[in-house]
Amino acid sequence: MKILQNSGVPIYQQIATQFQEDILSGKMKQGEYLPSIRGLAKELRISVITTMKAYEELEKQGLVTAVQGKGYYVNAQDSEMLKEQHMRKMEEHLMNAISAAKIAGISDAELKNVLELLLDSETE
Repeated sequence: MKILQNSGVPIYQQIATQFQEDILSGKMKQGEYLPSIRGLAKELRISVITTMKAYEELEKQGLVTAVQGKGYYVNAQDSEMLKEQHMRKMEEHLMNAISAAKIAGISDAELKNVLELLLDSETE
């Protein structure tokens, strides 16, 4: 797990995002336990409170469940919920691309062309 100290994104959010991506992509399976809070904090050289905040964020999102004395495990993922999560993430990235294009003075037609080129290159 990589944590960027100067990224502007809070460390707990970086941790939660990385676990979220692993869960939604299927790298972490249903029933699999996350590393212990203390263990992860020690590995990343961060506070236990920061790690706990990241895990609580994942629990709020319904991705993990806390078990007293055992830690946090990955919940079963509903395929529709997974699709919705991916859709939300894709929309966020596309909105960032649209904003960057507007700042750069790129027209909608040019932006669509770039997207089509990228889609075509993915299928090759």
